[in-house]
Amino acid sequence: MTLEGTRADYPAEGENRSLALSCGHGAKAERKAEQAIAALLQTDTVVDAAKMTGISEKTLERWMKDRHFLAAYREARRAMVAQATDRLARVCCTAVDMLANVMKHASHDGARVMAAKAILDYAYKAIELENLTERLERLEEMLDRKEVLC
Repeated sequence: MTLEGTRADYPAEGENRSLALSCGHGAKAERKAEQAIAALLQTDTVVDAAKMTGISEKTLERWMKDRHFLAAYREARRAMVAQATDRLARVCCTAVDMLANVMKHASHDGARVMAAKAILDYAYKAIELENLTERLERLEEMLDRKEVLC
């Protein structure tokens, strides 16, 4: 199941954003929803996440169809990926130095070629991702301005 969302999946301005109200009643339901989100991020399956949370698989599947729950889940996932990306960024220079060293000093041509290719591939992917992110941000800004005008 893919959970990539669109802006339409997020609660509209002024709409109730509480997990408790969309997934049950009260602080206990909100706490369980937050635990379920954490479990989804830590486990490989919905079944395992439900067990870890202490709820039924059907309940978790129902929550995963709820737009408020999905919005909170996606936000938590984004935060986790951003944290992992930050960790990767901190070691990128070391990795590039190692690849460059292999490229220059490996005794086998194959290893040098693979290292050079990896450096180029990652550089191109980084530039492409940066360009796509910039374009997406501009489109979102345009959409936000259009929504204000309507």
